[in-house]
Amino acid sequence: MLRVAVVGSGPSGVYAAQTLVQQREVPGVRVDVLDRLPAPYGLVRYGVAPDHEKIKSLQGSLRTVLEDERIRFLGNVEVGGPQLSTARLLELYHAVVYCVGAARDRLLGIPGEELAGVHSATAFVAWYSGHPDAVAEDFDLSGVSAAVVVGAGNVAVDVTRMLARCEPELAPTDMPQPALGALARSGVQSVSMVARRGPSQGKFTTKELRELGTLPGVAAVVDPAELALDPAYADPEAAAALPAVFRRNLEVLRGWAGQDAGGARRRIGLRFYLRPVEVLAGPGGRVAGMRFERTAPDGRGGVTGTGAYEEVEAQLVLRSVGYQGVPLPGLPFDPARATVPHAAGRVLREGRASVGEYVAGWIKRGPTGVIGTNRPCAKETASSLLQDAPALARRKLPGDPLDALRAAGLHPVEWPGWLAIETAEADLGRSLGRRSVKIPDWRGLLAAADRGAGT
Repeated sequence: MLRVAVVGSGPSGVYAAQTLVQQREVPGVRVDVLDRLPAPYGLVRYGVAPDHEKIKSLQGSLRTVLEDERIRFLGNVEVGGPQLSTARLLELYHAVVYCVGAARDRLLGIPGEELAGVHSATAFVAWYSGHPDAVAEDFDLSGVSAAVVVGAGNVAVDVTRMLARCEPELAPTDMPQPALGALARSGVQSVSMVARRGPSQGKFTTKELRELGTLPGVAAVVDPAELALDPAYADPEAAAALPAVFRRNLEVLRGWAGQDAGGARRRIGLRFYLRPVEVLAGPGGRVAGMRFERTAPDGRGGVTGTGAYEEVEAQLVLRSVGYQGVPLPGLPFDPARATVPHAAGRVLREGRASVGEYVAGWIKRGPTGVIGTNRPCAKETASSLLQDAPALARRKLPGDPLDALRAAGLHPVEWPGWLAIETAEADLGRSLGRRSVKIPDWRGLLAAADRGAGT
């Protein structure tokens, strides 16, 4: 029997586990899927916006994989900490696949970024998604009338949309009650989503962009003069050379150009060719706005500063300019790429494959692609592992890894514990007159899991 640990229960980890147990070349593979959190599904549970129920329904297919009798879920297990080093984990399994994602957001690197009211979009998403590490009191939106979101990707679109939605639209979701209450009390009237480059270079997908123009009581507006700066906007030949998604994005924005906000309850302004240069301070050391430099296309796909500046009011700033992997103690790390060096998923130490250690997902390739991109990425890594399987399986293991984890002082949450969390969240939703509502704190999650374990 080949026993494998997969660290991370998001899509890349689950797809890796699925590939390993469903292949036929190496019989008898057993996989333990470990996660630091007591709940599975990674960013599908804690990153996909709560109002995107179709995407969140992917949890159903991930669940089917984790319920396979050859796979065991072990939550509340932190790898790389004092109780479980990467070296010790490899002693317990023939192979370990690390699917730990990219947990750190990139900074803007400008003065004033440390002011109160400036946050990463990552933290805001974690808060409204009920991640137990999130700090809810950081997002009192009652005194916020204007917000700025810096970025032009789907996460920037998500947080912009969540700031613009009203409570009746969010109440049917699984959003934690404290976050729902804070958004209901929000004083936000305008949200500016700002990009340093042009609309033909936005990283958002057309479906998510178009959704901003369908929100009840919300006007999505674009300055025609900013659109006109994009060479592809006015030139049909340049537009035709773009990939299809960028052409569709331009058409959506063209439809919003110069649109009158009218009597809309809230306004979303999409801004282009503005580079953040400073966060402006107001009374009490809180953010009061942002200063941007106008940019222009440089003819080589980038932008250059023009020396013209503009200030935009804001009591809340969310940066959404990308993610980075973080080093896991005991694993090699490439700081330039913020990934673990690898060859076809095999971890490289000083240029040579490390026996039994593998990576998949964002920590392998960087924060690129969509959820489905993780499937071929995980399959490549699993294929490398299976090629190595005859040599890996020769090593005798000390016994059931679960016993060793408990002996180290860890308290793994097994599948019945997760099912108990699901039941507790359904009960919480009923008590609030809503559907299932996430438990947003560690204590509540672990207490629910303990009830499922009969402790």
